[in-house]
Amino acid sequence: MGDEADVRALERISALVAEEHQLREGHQVDATRLRALEEELDQCWDLLRQRRARREFEQDPDQAQARSTSVVEGYQQ
Repeated sequence: MGDEADVRALERISALVAEEHQLREGHQVDATRLRALEEELDQCWDLLRQRRARREFEQDPDQAQARSTSVVEGYQQ
């Protein structure tokens, strides 16, 4: 089960997804903001996965750190 930091990460993810949906539903999509949202979402999900993995292997999840956009985006290539 998650802790307060996990809950905050999930709340941030929810807010970003809501903004992303709002942008996509608009008549004029702000491509720059949409890309920034996608990158921040990837970073949030990565941090949450790190925290969960550390917890699973009995390590301190608070030692997980957000990785840079270039690192996180590099996973997809």
